[in-house]
Amino acid sequence: MFIKHKHKQAHMQAAHIYAKCSTAVRLNVGALIVKDDRIISIGYNGMPSGWDNVCEHNNKSRPEVLHAESNAIAKLARSSESGEDSAIFITHSPCLDCAKMIYQSGITQVYYGQEYRSKDGVDFLKKCNVTVEQLSVEEL
Repeated sequence: MFIKHKHKQAHMQAAHIYAKCSTAVRLNVGALIVKDDRIISIGYNGMPSGWDNVCEHNNKSRPEVLHAESNAIAKLARSSESGEDSAIFITHSPCLDCAKMIYQSGITQVYYGQEYRSKDGVDFLKKCNVTVEQLSVEEL
């Protein structure tokens, strides 16, 4: 699947828009999964469905907080769509746990905006031959 440059920009902008739906105080992260130029799932970091929307306690993320990528992949798993050969657009680079979920779900392309705390997730995806590309803010 080849994604045109202008579509990459639009999808990354949409990920940033969905990040605004997050109730987290410290960092808002958005993700969307695209296949055949269609958005098939979206996610943003936050608490599990039915929980309160308080993501931090004493300025630390609560352990129950779901990352944007895991939310998008979980929503995809509950749909009739498949993540096979799709792309994910994320406002921040994925952590290692999310990278493992990305790989296992069949996503073959990862586009992210900003670096997060660790490069472990990006390094893992590259070892798995997943296409990983950082889109600079200037390109948005």
